[in-house]
Amino acid sequence: MSQDRPPKISVIVPAYNTATLIADCLNSILAQTYTDFEAIVVNDGSPDTAELEIAIAPYLNRIVYIRQENKRAAGARNTAIQRARGEFLAFLDSDDTWFPDHLASQMKLFEEHPTLDMVYSDCLVGDHEQQRKFMDICPSQGEPTFSALVVERCQIPIPTVVVRKSAIVKAGLFDESLARCDDYDMWLRTAFHGAKIGYTRRLQAISSGARPGSLGEARSKMAEAYWVIMEKIARTLPLSKSQSELVIKRRQESRAVYLLEEGKQQLQNLDFTKAKRLLAEANHHFRRAKISLAVLGLGIAPSATRKILSAWTRISNSNRASTQLQNS
Repeated sequence: MSQDRPPKISVIVPAYNTATLIADCLNSILAQTYTDFEAIVVNDGSPDTAELEIAIAPYLNRIVYIRQENKRAAGARNTAIQRARGEFLAFLDSDDTWFPDHLASQMKLFEEHPTLDMVYSDCLVGDHEQQRKFMDICPSQGEPTFSALVVERCQIPIPTVVVRKSAIVKAGLFDESLARCDDYDMWLRTAFHGAKIGYTRRLQAISSGARPGSLGEARSKMAEAYWVIMEKIARTLPLSKSQSELVIKRRQESRAVYLLEEGKQQLQNLDFTKAKRLLAEANHHFRRAKISLAVLGLGIAPSATRKILSAWTRISNSNRASTQLQNS
């Protein structure tokens, strides 16, 4: 590709503490059958910078490398977007990989449907021993409109996204104030500002899907992030009456899920007083007899209640996993 002519696609790769994985990521980018792209790697103040720079040294003549102080993934992506020369942006985290035809397949969608502003696809998530299709866990049903994204009828895995840069700029880039789920917030605003989104069910990437912390903590943090994002969306976007009602409902649901999951976590931490308060507040929304009994039990015999709830959770998780395996 000529250095005088801008590439069609700018590939955005935030890098943080993935020195041992980034070679696989870059190899998958450079192996693309579609070659009209530039790859921009942003070292987001990574604690393994020395190892990272050794790992990417063989690739420096084929990538744009930027170092910055830590701004989290949203800040790293924004830095790369501002540097990007492509008409389209493609996103890939440094611990994820693409199949060789990913960019070619996504660009074909734009050719076949010129009105599209953004496309995504299915991908594999999890470690090698427990990989599953993203769309089996987080399905996409119907058109990915703003409302569909709010209620998560459509969910978008970021390693598969290719989008017109103009659509991201119009929506205001990634929100660097968000601690997590900044990609979800970005797609919501992109759709709200008029971007037409399409998708394919083809497998085109592999995402590690791994996040630190226990499952309970992950659920709690995710629900909290969605609650925060819904509050922000309700406050900052000029929503229609129906959109506002949908966002408010989703905000209430997300907050209730956060309180429930955080209550479970506090129960595991043996903070029975806080667990009881959180579960009681969550049940104002859910109104479930089981939660009411848990709250009552925590007031009478907290240790015994914890053991009963822990056993019930293990059984529920086991049954859920068995059902998922049968359906996969």
